[in-house]
Amino acid sequence: MFTPNFWWLTKVLLYNSIFHCLLIRTDRALAKNKSKILIVEDDMIISLVVENMIKKLGHSLVGKTASGEEAVEMAKEHKPDIILMDIRLKGEMDGIEAVSIIREHIDTNVIYLTGNSDKANYDRARATDCVDLISKPFTIGELSRSLDLVP
Repeated sequence: MFTPNFWWLTKVLLYNSIFHCLLIRTDRALAKNKSKILIVEDDMIISLVVENMIKKLGHSLVGKTASGEEAVEMAKEHKPDIILMDIRLKGEMDGIEAVSIIREHIDTNVIYLTGNSDKANYDRARATDCVDLISKPFTIGELSRSLDLVP
């Protein structure tokens, strides 16, 4: 005949309770830090990779586009908390010019994603009061650190 071991049962209940509390705290932390993000990137593969990264980090995607002109319209419509903006884009407008126009309409945080690190574009990007500038390729850890800089 099986007799329950009270000590074992108590440990299981205690661990279950602690685990449940940790899950609740983790969910609250993710909910607190969850941001609405707009991705502006002309390379489809990089765009998909960045989308997966932000979702793994617990943020939500409000849209993706490859052009500066469309980024301006999407930013006005969705009012993202953060824009991940490539500097070189399809179309007439580059990412830095798009951010300047977006900032005339909404106050949002910008993190530039760039494949080139020439001084002229770096200085132009910094002049737009961006949160950070990340050089491609980058890791999820680097993106996470940049997102953590957002006030």
